[in-house]
Amino acid sequence: MQLEFLYSKIHRATVTDANLNYVGSITIDKALLKASKIREWQKVEILDVNNGERFSTYVIEGEENSGCICLNGAAARKVQPGDKVIIVSYAAVEEKELQGYKPTIVIVDDDNKISEIK
Repeated sequence: MQLEFLYSKIHRATVTDANLNYVGSITIDKALLKASKIREWQKVEILDVNNGERFSTYVIEGEENSGCICLNGAAARKVQPGDKVIIVSYAAVEEKELQGYKPTIVIVDDDNKISEIK
């Protein structure tokens, strides 16, 4: 049996832009993607700490070390630049793989620079 578990998250990133006139997605700094093991085109859940919105979209890779966290398309209506968001990915895990399983947690500062990886 497969169970769905937290795979990784980028914790309390600051939204840098919201671009309504784009085809949809979230653009994330490539350095944050590498650290969190989130891949381009992967489905993620966005949790807006400021307004309580929760929604899903897919990832587009942004410029490395830019600090970019940009919500695009319809998702741009759900956030404001400056909002704090948690970006979450999940994985289907077999029960036999759960022994010692730990997700990757990337903590960022106000400029979306990595301050800690758990």
